[in-house]
Amino acid sequence: MKRLPIPDDVTGNEIDKSVRQELLSLPKTLAEDVARNLVMIARLLDEDPETAYGHAKVALRLASRVGAVREAAGFAAYATGRYQEALAEFRAARRMTGTHELWPIMADCERGMGRPERALEMAGAPEVQRLDKAGQVEMRLVAAGARRDMGQAEAAVVTLQSPELGSSAVHPWTARLRYAYADALLDVGREAEARDWFAKALEADHDGTTDASDRLARLDGIEFTDALDEEAEEEMEFQGEDEGPEFQDGDVDEDSVPAAFGGEEYYDEDDEEYEESEDGESDGAGEPVKKDVAEPDVDATDD
Repeated sequence: MKRLPIPDDVTGNEIDKSVRQELLSLPKTLAEDVARNLVMIARLLDEDPETAYGHAKVALRLASRVGAVREAAGFAAYATGRYQEALAEFRAARRMTGTHELWPIMADCERGMGRPERALEMAGAPEVQRLDKAGQVEMRLVAAGARRDMGQAEAAVVTLQSPELGSSAVHPWTARLRYAYADALLDVGREAEARDWFAKALEADHDGTTDASDRLARLDGIEFTDALDEEAEEEMEFQGEDEGPEFQDGDVDEDSVPAAFGGEEYYDEDDEEYEESEDGESDGAGEPVKKDVAEPDVDATDD
C-alpha cells in the first residue's frame, strides 16, 4: 500500500474525541496510523484537496468499517468533484453511525451529478426535520441551488426567504445564506435588492467565507487591477530599458515611463456503494457546488 508522507508533528491526537472513540475498535498502532491520515485530510482539504483525497484512500484501506473514516473520505471525494464516490461514502457513514447531519451534502452530491430533481426530493424528506438549525439552512441552500440548476430562478429566490434570512442575529451560516439570496436576486434582475443583500452578507462575513466585497465592487462599477500584473508589466518595461533601443546619430535617449424546498419524499433507489472505474474517476457530472454546503466537520482539534 502506497503511504503518503506525514509531518512528524502530526501525532493523531489532534482528532476529535468522538472520532478517537470510534478508532478504539482498532489495534493501537493501526488506530494511530488512521488518525494521522484523518488529521492530514482535515489540514489539506481546502488548500490541497487532491492530496487530502490520497490520505482518505489510505485511511479507507486501513479502516473502511469505521464511520468517521467513511465520512472523511466522502468529504475528500466531494472536495475533488468526485460526487458519485462522495455520495456512496456518505451513505455508508450514515448507515454506520445513524447520523442525519450528512443529508444536505448528500443532496448536494445529487446536484453535482446533474440530478437536481433528486436533491429537491431529499429537501422534502422527513430527514430534514431531524436536522438542527444549521443543517436546515444548509438544506435550504442546496434546494435553492437545485432550483437554479433547473432554470427556476424565481423559485430559488422564494426558497431562500425564511425567518433565518430576516434575522438580525449572526450565525456561522448567516453570511452564506445572505450571499446566496443576493446572488439569486441578481439572477432575476433585482440588482438594487441584490446589492443590499451582498452588503448584509459582507457585514456578517467575519471569516471571509464569501466574495461579497468583490461582488459589491463589481455592482458599483469598480474594477480591480492585479498587483502582480502591474509588477510584471513594470519589470518588462525595465528590462526593455536595459536592452536599449538602437539610436541613429542625433537621436536623444529619453526616459520611458483586475423558500420553498418543494419536492416529494426522497426514496433512495440505488444505495449500492460506489465502484471506482478503471481510470479512477467517478461517473458523476456537474459543476462543483461547494459554496452551497458547509465546510466538512472533520475537525483536527480537540474539543
